[in-house]
Amino acid sequence: MLTEKVYTTPCGDIHYWISQEGVPGSQLVFLPGLTADHRLFEKQTAHFLGKRPLLVWDAPGHASSWPFRMDFSLMDKARWLDAILDSEGFSKPVLIGQSMGGYVSQAYAELFPEKLTGFISVDSAPLQRQYVTAAEIWLLKRMEPVYRHYPWKLLVKQGTEEVAQSAYGRKLMRDMMTVYEGDQERYAKIAGHGFRILAEAMEADRPYEIKCPALLICGTKDRAGSCIRYSRAWHKHSGIPIEWIEGAGHNSNTDEPEKINGLIEKFLGENFPEA
Repeated sequence: MLTEKVYTTPCGDIHYWISQEGVPGSQLVFLPGLTADHRLFEKQTAHFLGKRPLLVWDAPGHASSWPFRMDFSLMDKARWLDAILDSEGFSKPVLIGQSMGGYVSQAYAELFPEKLTGFISVDSAPLQRQYVTAAEIWLLKRMEPVYRHYPWKLLVKQGTEEVAQSAYGRKLMRDMMTVYEGDQERYAKIAGHGFRILAEAMEADRPYEIKCPALLICGTKDRAGSCIRYSRAWHKHSGIPIEWIEGAGHNSNTDEPEKINGLIEKFLGENFPEA
């Protein structure tokens, strides 16, 4: 069973769920994407519960981690994550980040390269400046008004249909968006802030090098931005292995949970066999 805990920051409280049960040696840390919450990984946490120690959070400002002062950076998120992991004795974390969670993982790799044991990117993209255009960064910084003025029902419809292909994945995303029903201002603030700190992290032009075992996962029907193009380039330039999930969308772990769980199992078996 996962236990809910709270970590207090100067900007607000971060809620996370944890289990210490399982084979020691490495711990699984699941990081959901922008506007999603800990439920995004429910099929993964259920599968690995009791097998490996694991942790999943509601990112700052998201779902239960509210109210939260939205003036932090991507690096701040990585530092708070590290503080949470330290407090729980997660000394060998394998970060599994979906979309924005993958960017948080890369920020963590930049700040704490000696601590990061493994990294799995799920429908995310590289954080290095070389992969994005100046126009893309300009747009990322100006998304909040778009979300604030977009018709809510249409936003929910597109937000669910464009990130997932399966009925389960779409319903789950709809349920997670329901958290912000009646408070579109909050949703727009979270989304806009997330894209803005992402752009700022890219502009910083840091190495964001992955020095640990890593795996890229991407759905073949991922229509979120240019994720497929980024993933191909990331694989080509970094040499990190990539797995394409046939027919899956941006939330491939909800479209094909068994396949994703199998890939995680294989990754762990190859790199962190049971003690």
